[in-house]
Amino acid sequence: QCSYILRLGIIHVKSRKVCADGSFNLSLGHNNMNTWSNQQTYVYIYIYIYIYIYIIFQENRIFCLGACSDIKVNVVLNSLIMHCRTCSLVTSSGQLTGSKRGEEIDRSECVIRMNDAPSIGYQQDVGWRTSLRVIAHSSLQRVLQSRQELFNVSQDTVFIFWGPSSCMRRDGKGHVYNNLRLLNQLLPKLKIYIISWLKMMKFDELFKKETGIDRKTSNSWLSTGWFTMAIALELCDRINVYGMVPPDFCRSSSQPSVPYHYYEPSGPKECSMYLSHERSRRGSHHRFITEKMVFANWARTLNVHFYQPDWEPAALIPSMNSSYTPSPAGS
Repeated sequence: QCSYILRLGIIHVKSRKVCADGSFNLSLGHNNMNTWSNQQTYVYIYIYIYIYIYIIFQENRIFCLGACSDIKVNVVLNSLIMHCRTCSLVTSSGQLTGSKRGEEIDRSECVIRMNDAPSIGYQQDVGWRTSLRVIAHSSLQRVLQSRQELFNVSQDTVFIFWGPSSCMRRDGKGHVYNNLRLLNQLLPKLKIYIISWLKMMKFDELFKKETGIDRKTSNSWLSTGWFTMAIALELCDRINVYGMVPPDFCRSSSQPSVPYHYYEPSGPKECSMYLSHERSRRGSHHRFITEKMVFANWARTLNVHFYQPDWEPAALIPSMNSSYTPSPAGS
C-alpha cells in the first residue's frame, strides 16, 4: 500500500519518499544477539536491507513499503494541493467548433482537458489555459508526439495518466510507466501522476453501481471522459462541462453532424462514434451514451452544468442510480 494512494488514488511519478520515518524493523529478539559475532551479522543484514531499499527507490521512483499513512487535505501529493471553486471541463467534441466559448472557459479557476486535445490554434473556441489534463494510456504516443505544444508550454499543468495495470507495471514491462519515467528525466519540472490500480478498481465498481453493467463482462472500456468527470467531482465545487451532448442527442437524425474531435474535422462523426460503440458487442468498446446517462443523473443533484450545447438533465432516467457523491478526503 503506498502513501500516495489518496482520495484520487493518484501516485506521483517523481515521488521518492520513504515510508514512515525510514526505519525498518527486523523484530530481532535479544536472545539472538548475545554474541558480538551475531550482532555484527545483524548489523550487516540491516545495512544491506537499507541499501537494497534505496536502490529500489532510485530505480522505481514510485514505490512504498509498509503501512504508509494517507494525506488528507483535499488532493495532496507531496507539495501539490489542488482544489478549485470553479472548473471548466473541456471535452474534445466538434460541438465546440465555432462556439467562441474560449474566454468563458478561461474565466474558471481551473481548466481541465483530455488526452492530446490542443488549445493552440483553437483558443477562441476552447480557451488556452490548462490546469489539469487527464490522459489515457492509448493516447500516450500522440501526447509524446505533441510534447512541444502540450508539455513545454504547460509547466504548471498537472498531468494524470490512466491505464490498465499491465501498462503501469514498474518492473520494466509497463510501457506507459517506462515512457513516463523517460519523460520525467527529460522534463523534470512536469507534474506527472498515474491513477493507482486500487483507484482503477473503484472506478469500475462505480460504473457497475451506477449502471448495473459489469465493465469486464460487457467487454467495455471506461472512457477518458468517465475518469475526468469523476476526478473533477472530487476537485471542483462547480463543474461547467463544455461540448458534451445529452444522452438522447444522437437519437434524432435532425441533429447537426459534427466531428468526434474539434481538431480532426475530417475524422469520424460524433454520433456515429457514440452509436457504434454503444451498440457493439464484439471486442472492446466504450459506453459513451451510457456514461452520459450517468453524468446527467449526477447533474441532477451535484453542481454540474452543461454548455455547448446548453442543456439541463431531464427527470431521473430509469434503471440509473443517482446516489453517487464525491468521496471524502482520504477515502
